[in-house]
Amino acid sequence: MSGGDKPGLSYKARRRWSLVLLLVGLPAYIVAVVTVVNWLDRPPIWLELLVYILLGILWVLPFKFVFRGVGKEDPDQESD
Repeated sequence: MSGGDKPGLSYKARRRWSLVLLLVGLPAYIVAVVTVVNWLDRPPIWLELLVYILLGILWVLPFKFVFRGVGKEDPDQESD
């Protein structure tokens, strides 16, 4: 590696992957979770809501590094 290279994904790559995860991955995950919960006997509404909330938070944990800093300006871009 040269001196200016940073390990990991670039800013542009993280932006692209975050869009893919939000536009493709999240809807696919929602469909999968709803399908699996519907296969089970219907739990009480409070328990079902708790399961959806927990699974809604759980899906993003493996991808935290992708979403980190995506809403900010590109740190590698030179400012004028």
